[in-house]
Amino acid sequence: MESLPSSVPTRQPSVLDPYVDRYAARTAGMTASEIRALFAVASRPEVVSLAGGMPNISGLPLDVVGGAIADLVATDGPTAMQYGSGQGVPELREQICDVMRLEGIAAHADDVVVTVGSQQAVDLVTRVFCDPGDVVICEAPSYVGALGVFKGYQCEVVHADMDADGLVPQALRDAIRATKAAGKTIKFLYTIPNFHNPAGVTLSVERRHEIVEICAEEGILILEDNPYGLLGFDRDPLPAMRSLQSDNIIYLGSFSKTFAPGFRVGWALAPHSVREKLVLAQESATLCPPQFSQMAISAYLSVHDWQGQIKQFREMYRERRDAMIGALSDMMPASVRWNVPDGGFYVWLTLPPGVNAKAMLPRAVTARVAYVPGTAFFADGFGSSSMRLSYCYPTPERIREGVRRLAGVIEAELELLDTFGDTRELRLGAGLDNPGTDVH
Repeated sequence: MESLPSSVPTRQPSVLDPYVDRYAARTAGMTASEIRALFAVASRPEVVSLAGGMPNISGLPLDVVGGAIADLVATDGPTAMQYGSGQGVPELREQICDVMRLEGIAAHADDVVVTVGSQQAVDLVTRVFCDPGDVVICEAPSYVGALGVFKGYQCEVVHADMDADGLVPQALRDAIRATKAAGKTIKFLYTIPNFHNPAGVTLSVERRHEIVEICAEEGILILEDNPYGLLGFDRDPLPAMRSLQSDNIIYLGSFSKTFAPGFRVGWALAPHSVREKLVLAQESATLCPPQFSQMAISAYLSVHDWQGQIKQFREMYRERRDAMIGALSDMMPASVRWNVPDGGFYVWLTLPPGVNAKAMLPRAVTARVAYVPGTAFFADGFGSSSMRLSYCYPTPERIREGVRRLAGVIEAELELLDTFGDTRELRLGAGLDNPGTDVH
């Protein structure tokens, strides 16, 4: 056989990303969340999505909003469409203080930094405080968007268990002790105390005091993320952790859940010295938060009964929560358990032993229903026995139909287990995945 002429080039292996060797090391932590991966499928009209946490803004008075924006453009358009302050519009910061006062927070507008949603606030705080290898303590489970930020900045996440009353103080103490014993640096505790995403539970008032005391004793900052605090169904808002102590807590809020997410306006309330660092980080990231969005929300707050609007949202979400809990009670196999949230958007559902929510998801999508597997909310691979169900966006009728489809998928999984046995290895998450959890 003749050899090829030396002039024939050797075929080089194809490279999907020619820049792969040039990226910074931290990009290894930049991965698409399981929720984002679901959106393409869940957005199909034939699929009932119990996955995404999109606020339902159908009850928003668009005529009022449109009128406020029209007036804004007519009277102050050149200012609204210009660059603004890196800290945010002063009038809106004053109004934000009024909003926080509903949860017992006495704050000054000088210590408020407006951000592009509270998601950016999580990013800015992490950028300011964390070096690669630093530890952030998070509830187990925790918000997937925050976990993505921490991973992107090369932080190590240490989980602390929750139960029906929220973060367990002793679990927090144990996490702090173990982390310090390993010689690692804890930068802050990240917590969602009200109507938790994804767990749907609320931190009790007694535990709020205890956790604030623990972190003060240990010299650990608290990052209190509170987008749902005004969306309780049956009671007035609980006092924010920030209302109990101001020196060691950064409080995050958002208008995405109580007004509309498309404006992308959130905020951070921080101790004065930290505030300045956040403004500098904000200016390096975006120069300034969107001036038009801020002034539009400020105009809305000025001309509309926004507290009455929030009450309407609460009633709408309560109706949807009731539809989901009723459907789960009527249709789910007896071995499936869930909590009953008293506010917010989410139910945390725990499957029978041997049923893997992530492995089951393709079969659920085939049955035209979507959810988020529990593994999305853990940094360590746990949570395979659980899922997050969202009731905020679908109508009650769609919620009931989605639960019917999901119940059928779970029943089919249980029949397979009865026939063939459990041959899969599962890692069950701690805390809310445990058999002792106080759920329905």
